[in-house]
Amino acid sequence: MPRPRRTQISIEDTPYYHCCSRVVRRAYLCGDDSFSGKNYDHRRGWVESLLMKLEAIFAIDVAAFAVMSNHLHVILRIDIDTANNWTDSEVLQQWHQLFKGDDLTHRFVKGELVAPAEISILKHTIATYRSRLCDISWFMRCLNEPIARQANQEDNCTGRFWEGRFKSQALLDETALLTCMAYVDLNPIRAKMTDTPEQSDHTSIQLRIRAAIKGEQPKSLLPFSGNEVNTNNKNLPFSLKDYLTLVAETGRIISHGKRGLMSEESSQLLTKMHIPSDNWLKLTTEFGRLFRGPVGTLEELTCYCEHLGKRRRHFSWCCQHLAS
Repeated sequence: MPRPRRTQISIEDTPYYHCCSRVVRRAYLCGDDSFSGKNYDHRRGWVESLLMKLEAIFAIDVAAFAVMSNHLHVILRIDIDTANNWTDSEVLQQWHQLFKGDDLTHRFVKGELVAPAEISILKHTIATYRSRLCDISWFMRCLNEPIARQANQEDNCTGRFWEGRFKSQALLDETALLTCMAYVDLNPIRAKMTDTPEQSDHTSIQLRIRAAIKGEQPKSLLPFSGNEVNTNNKNLPFSLKDYLTLVAETGRIISHGKRGLMSEESSQLLTKMHIPSDNWLKLTTEFGRLFRGPVGTLEELTCYCEHLGKRRRHFSWCCQHLAS
């Protein structure tokens, strides 16, 4: 039985969550449709464009994403500090970029006087919007619903576009985050849609590589902290160079079956994350099958379950894959 999303989110344990949505009706609603002979790749562009728009509105960062032919992967980081630091006016301005709001919220944003009787209503509304703007469920709702309506309009039909609720799993430590990011970024190579990460359209890895060539990082994606000590816990706790090298080398192995030795940079990163090199390929190619729930060490999973009031540590057997 599906569990309420609130029983899967624990900011106290981790701000990082891997979300996945799949399409329904036929196998390829975003790519080549062999039944009709049409190509729907432009819909992948719809998803990427809206994803980047929502990242700028919500207090939620995008760490990685891959828009595939029949499903979407995205790794999100909940930025609760940004949401709490927004002024009341800023909260409403962010919300009004997505929804119309009402006369009261628009008058407040314009600086007009609010009647004393309306203050409590306004405060409750702002608190609700502030909470929603750092809520993964609302983020995915604002991503999936417009895409579904747009696709149905193009197909001149009604009904579901996405296959039920999106799936989400907590990434409880840095090892889980690194493994899941690589898994997401290597999706097109595993699916044999391309041979190299830089050719992977509609993915975060392609955006990062293009920006790295210019000595930059994409403004729309959560940045890497670099080799220095990570003093900003909002950044990804890895070096961008090391991560790109690791993904490129792993992609080469998956694409061409060349099981050569990893470079020193990649080996050092895996050692730092306590991941045996021999286990890395299995983790990045079978992540979706190996991990059915929260991902992390048994200790992290225990804390996660305690904070959510869970009596049982479901999926605890998955922990062995990161420890082996």
